[in-house]
Amino acid sequence: MMPRIRNWKELTFYRPSKQSEYVHIDTLFGEPGKNTIDFDLIESQFRHLMRVAVSVREGTISSSTLLKRLRSGSRKNATYAAFREVGRVIRTVQLLRYLSDAPLRRRVTAATNKVESFDRFSRWIGFGNRGVIADNDPVEQEKAMKFNALLTNAVIFHNALDIAEIVRQLLEEGWEIDPEDLAAISPYLTEHINRFGEYSTHELGIQPEAYDPKLDVDFTPLREQDLTAAGLGQAA
Repeated sequence: MMPRIRNWKELTFYRPSKQSEYVHIDTLFGEPGKNTIDFDLIESQFRHLMRVAVSVREGTISSSTLLKRLRSGSRKNATYAAFREVGRVIRTVQLLRYLSDAPLRRRVTAATNKVESFDRFSRWIGFGNRGVIADNDPVEQEKAMKFNALLTNAVIFHNALDIAEIVRQLLEEGWEIDPEDLAAISPYLTEHINRFGEYSTHELGIQPEAYDPKLDVDFTPLREQDLTAAGLGQAA
């Protein structure tokens, strides 16, 4: 659950106090004495912060309802301001970890790439109506999403079985398969999948029956009515 941080140079780093200075990374925090965390506010609102956190964890209040309440008069809401300070602390710590830990960046990038690949594959599977859910009924929307997820996982499972079968054949032929080779193979393969199905074309050579334009219906009364309505009929 650690996001890949892009354009981190545009993000704000916050100091723990106005007196805090750093030898090599001080420029990340902006001008000296600015962008500081208000720990006094966090301490004064700590009980309220814990109360809100417990309420969300126990499900007595939804996160969306909480945000609406906190945003109302946010400039005067001390709890909202305290949460903002806590968020600044967490984001600054995460940014510093992300910059200083190269293995962490590699893990986050790899995990994010997998999630993005799955999302692209899922959208490719749900190509009908360009992937747009046009129904306003929440139940039908949930069905569409779950059916798409079910079909996506079924195709992934099918791809995994095909990959395993090919690997077995290569091993029987004497090929040496390294784990690193298998780790580079993705189950989100689409080239061999025909989303539109197969259609027989042998009927194309069959000649259709001759088209008969005649219809045994007398349309003369309708034509006379149209002429009369247009003022082109015979005068009375």
